[in-house]
Amino acid sequence: MASPLNAVVTGSTSGIGLGIATAFAAEGWNVMLNGFGDPDEIEGVRAGLEEKHGVKVLYNGADMTKPEEIREMIAEAETAFGQLDILVNNAGIQHVSPVEDFPEEKWDAILAINLSSAFHTIKAAFAGMKARKFGRIINTASAHALVASPFKTAYVAAKHGILGLTKTVALEGAEHGVTCNAICPGYVRTPLVEKQIPDTAKARGMTEDEVIQKVILEAQPTKQFVTVEQIGALAVFLCSDNAAQITGAAHEMDGGWTAQ
Repeated sequence: MASPLNAVVTGSTSGIGLGIATAFAAEGWNVMLNGFGDPDEIEGVRAGLEEKHGVKVLYNGADMTKPEEIREMIAEAETAFGQLDILVNNAGIQHVSPVEDFPEEKWDAILAINLSSAFHTIKAAFAGMKARKFGRIINTASAHALVASPFKTAYVAAKHGILGLTKTVALEGAEHGVTCNAICPGYVRTPLVEKQIPDTAKARGMTEDEVIQKVILEAQPTKQFVTVEQIGALAVFLCSDNAAQITGAAHEMDGGWTAQ
């Protein structure tokens, strides 16, 4: 394994993606952040990680619905770092609605950002990883890559698709030192989940507190949210030499949700 490693983490200006990027920086690895948000806040995060951990931290605001911008982001990372060793596909959005009312534009956007963007990043990065005989691709899936919940047709479809993509890419990279795995978290208290709470309350006719206790944490036998730090630690392990024979796998980190 080269040291330091160089990573791109999509959707990493907050939530799970930022947790993974932070864990990588703490390992001494260079990171390119990606995502939307307030430019000053993003710059504060970027500069803070760079200063605290003494690594190179870049930012690219590529829109994950636009393949050309995705290709340009991967090319920029390869140029700036010299090579790209790790790719984490984490960008995602959510919409909660009964299927008969589900807006078609929301379906299209969720499939584009949660699924198709991962295909485009992998396609752009894969040849370089194969040529160097080393690569680590991690796709942030979800417990919803394995089980379904009502009112989340697009999200569940996209996350099931991510798992299929993960397995296929794992097979193609298996003889070239390139692994591809999916992390399948349960509920993490990220901005994405925070936004779901009022939407789910409306869809189910519940209060927001009832949604947290009876819908979200009810799904997880531990009755606790997964933390971004826990997910970051798993991502670091999957990038290590000790994980070289782990590929094509769905790694559940869901408090026992999918064990039921």
